[in-house]
Amino acid sequence: MPAKLTDALTLPCGQIIPNRIMKSAMTEGLADANDHATSRHLNLYRRWSHGGAGLLITGNVMIDRRYLEKAGNVVIENESGLEALQAWAKTGQEGGNQLWMQISHPGRQCAKLNNKQPVSASDVQLHLAGGFGKPRWLESAEIEEIIQRYATTAEIAKKAGFSGVQLHGAHGYLISQFLSPVTNRRTDQWGGPLENRARLLLRSVEATRERVGKGFPISIKLNSADFQKGGFTLDECVQVVTWLNEVGIDLLEISGGSYEAPQLMGFAGDKAKTELPPRQSTLDREAYFLDYTQAIRKVATMPVAVTGGFRSLRVMQDALAAGELDMIGMSRPFAADPELARGLLDGSLQQVPAIEQDKRLGPGFLSQNSRIGIVKMITMQGQVGWFAEQMTRIADNQPPNPDIGILPAMIKMVRTEMKTAKARHFQA
Repeated sequence: MPAKLTDALTLPCGQIIPNRIMKSAMTEGLADANDHATSRHLNLYRRWSHGGAGLLITGNVMIDRRYLEKAGNVVIENESGLEALQAWAKTGQEGGNQLWMQISHPGRQCAKLNNKQPVSASDVQLHLAGGFGKPRWLESAEIEEIIQRYATTAEIAKKAGFSGVQLHGAHGYLISQFLSPVTNRRTDQWGGPLENRARLLLRSVEATRERVGKGFPISIKLNSADFQKGGFTLDECVQVVTWLNEVGIDLLEISGGSYEAPQLMGFAGDKAKTELPPRQSTLDREAYFLDYTQAIRKVATMPVAVTGGFRSLRVMQDALAAGELDMIGMSRPFAADPELARGLLDGSLQQVPAIEQDKRLGPGFLSQNSRIGIVKMITMQGQVGWFAEQMTRIADNQPPNPDIGILPAMIKMVRTEMKTAKARHFQA
């Protein structure tokens, strides 16, 4: 029988997600100076929990306080912030949904504001507005430590009451950096052939499973492709998924791109390329990665979620009914309307507003599709700031404000992050 949005999903580990709508991860930036969760996390996730989505995935929770994706990330190295985590987990599941913690290491995508010398698979520089330092190569012993850090953070998440975890292996973060030949130029056991480049991911899953047990959901967020010349390809993704079948995960979330090729945000980076000819039906269906998911779906034995582009109820229903995926992932729309899932589930909401199309610097060459690099960069960061501002408002028990411009939102986001970074350095 064709799947519907309102259907529950039973995972391989036996846990049940009450419906097929997933709020994918968005960085909240709400942690205190000790990198702990705060009451603002509770306010935000309470709203989302009562909004109807069957699964909520947190924003990046870091495994190492030295390396942040963004100042304001929650960091878990030990149990020092356990009480706050327990409150977050409890509040974020009040509506009967599942709440999974996304666990991550930024690798080279750690801004100078937080660390002037990040670490990565190798020393390939991230060139993005001069905001990132040149990374140093990780020693093999450090990689082994990182594997255990993923597992430790997952174990504490389970103890705190989160109902699952997701290891972030996409969007150019550390695991993704190891998977990609562009950023992984190693010649040891962690580089070269795909089986070596995938070692960090697979070993981290195995270590995490050993700590949390068989009945606790483990998810992986994985790029379908990097959309960069010489990067991680669809064929490599398919092979990695066959290996993930063997180690045993409970949900695979498919996405794509990185800071340099932000495909998920609707931007094609300068080096971006399409590996598959786009079908008109895919364009009609909106979702960016469904063509890629076809190949992945043929080998995946775990449920598959796809995040990127879903906006109409008909498209979501058709994709589920056709068996192209098991869960519908969305992220940014939840920042603008925390209760949109309920409208989709009862049919009262037929179309989620495509807000990104309206959030631009101006018409013509100032639009999102501008070929001018600086305009593209400001537009992208302005949109990030706009959605971050909406989440902050919800976290402060205020309604979203659609009238805020992307440039003021970006400026506010940058100022807030600088202030947060300064405060945590003082506490360090």
